[in-house]
Amino acid sequence: MNGWNVIVIGGGHAGLEAAWAAAKFSRVGLLVGNPATVGRMPCNPAVGGPGKSQLVFEIQALGGLMGRLADDTAIHTRVLNASKGPAVQSLRVQNERDAYAERAQDVILGHPEIDVIRGEAADLEPDGNGGWVVITTDGRRLPCRSVVVAAGTFMRAITWYGRQSRPEGRQGEPPARFLSAPLERAGHVLKRFKTGTPPRVRADSVNFADLLEIPADPQPRGFTGTPGPRAQESPTWQTHTTPLTHQLIHENLHESPMFSGDIEGKGPRYCPSIEDKVVRFAHHDRHLLFVEPDGIQTSEVYLQGFSSSLPPYLQDQLVRTLPGFENAVVQRYAYAVEYDVVDSTELTLNMESRLLPGVFTAGQINGTSGYEEAAAQGLVAGTAAARRALDLKTEVIGRETGYIGVLLDDLVFKGSDEPYRMMTSRVEHRLLVRQDNADERMTPLGHGLGLVSDAEVARVEAKYERVAVGMAALSAQRSNGQTGDAWLRRPEFSLADVEALCISLPPELDASEREAVEIRVKYAGYIQRARLQLDSGTRARNIRLDGLDYGAVLSLSNEAREKLGRTRPDTIEQAARISGVRHADIGALLVHLKKQGVSRET
Repeated sequence: MNGWNVIVIGGGHAGLEAAWAAAKFSRVGLLVGNPATVGRMPCNPAVGGPGKSQLVFEIQALGGLMGRLADDTAIHTRVLNASKGPAVQSLRVQNERDAYAERAQDVILGHPEIDVIRGEAADLEPDGNGGWVVITTDGRRLPCRSVVVAAGTFMRAITWYGRQSRPEGRQGEPPARFLSAPLERAGHVLKRFKTGTPPRVRADSVNFADLLEIPADPQPRGFTGTPGPRAQESPTWQTHTTPLTHQLIHENLHESPMFSGDIEGKGPRYCPSIEDKVVRFAHHDRHLLFVEPDGIQTSEVYLQGFSSSLPPYLQDQLVRTLPGFENAVVQRYAYAVEYDVVDSTELTLNMESRLLPGVFTAGQINGTSGYEEAAAQGLVAGTAAARRALDLKTEVIGRETGYIGVLLDDLVFKGSDEPYRMMTSRVEHRLLVRQDNADERMTPLGHGLGLVSDAEVARVEAKYERVAVGMAALSAQRSNGQTGDAWLRRPEFSLADVEALCISLPPELDASEREAVEIRVKYAGYIQRARLQLDSGTRARNIRLDGLDYGAVLSLSNEAREKLGRTRPDTIEQAARISGVRHADIGALLVHLKKQGVSRET
């Protein structure tokens, strides 16, 4: 091969989506240390959950891969927050761990436009013509137009088991030893983050009768609209810590590399280790834990919520303090991993380095946590890298468009001093960007970017035409003097209750379309109010700052001038979200623009 338009470094969830998206435009090289590790789920064997399922529905609507892999290998599906409003309802899919990776490898390794290259990246070198050369440790020079670095937790990574450490990106896999250097050489400021994973316990050593069983939903759901064939085959379970668990942890904190000061990296606030939880929430006498199978016939279960960096001998003791785990045998011990991340404020909204044009980064290398956040970045970076290679314009996914837009915007304009996790609370327009309408919002965007087929756009358009017909049918029929939509807006009424009043919907509506009708009618007032709030900020969003000389804005604070010059926001709204840019600085910008006398509204 003489060269690729895009080379993707890394075969995790970010690398998968980047390669999949880029291959829709031209040939892609996927550089991985070991193809057998492509698509692995090193932490919990599940996809989705609050804030995360919305990302996966959007990835699916944009033509991505994760939703299909999750549905194909589902063994348990459950809608979380089902009793709450649609803005926070979230699908969580438990997966067969090994099957997920095997399915990912089938799709990626067998793709006719993806060349899997086995090796380790040693350096990145500009080719002098706007492209790049990826140099491997064995001396190969791999030319390309754009690069996506999706190195996960591997850059200069160290794993910790108690006070003992070794160079690893995750258990049993070597780190990326050299990728940090070209980024630092270009001026990127790298930070150290830390994450971890719980122990895996032999399933035949657990007394499941003592655990609380959580069955799958009776009507399974899927990200693709079609649940997998095994989506109800396994329950999950719950257990909890005990006072003895907490006592053992307090007595042995000196054995934790995090509390002894051995680990420098900042850990995740929203997925802390069990040691961290016990210390930070000392007033709690128990912490809920989720017991999740690695597969239908797996030999292991995963203790969600029990991440630890304590030494193995202590993990044996701690696990056996949990109800149902008195005779547990740990098959794989928990560990922490410390690794380099880039400062995400040094990126564009398409995840391109501002210091290395043509080099994109995606996933945990950007300071995020979670498969879903990584996959979303990978899809965006892979698409932008491929379009750059072909000199095609790339659209920016705005914050108001959906969860992916919020994720990108937060990373670029706010940054993070700890692993970033997507949550519904981060999304100010969440009633408008729900998981149920992701296809309506994102599929046309994906089509415009070249990711989604004409047939798929037509399918989505036809779906929402049927939804509109269903809503009209409700408003046209009456029972006891009230229209069907008026009945449905009553808090105690569901669509089934309305139909019991002899008010009918068109029979051709499927389950997802009926759900769309119900949500749009029942929450019509709230949705309208949310749209008005969104529209009220349109003028500020449309005042553009591109090309502005911040040195000429005399009233700006020095901090604002430095951060605006580095981040280069497109609009006043984006500028206002940058940490260190004060209200007075925004006022100074508006006054300066007014004095210029040039309209910057679009």
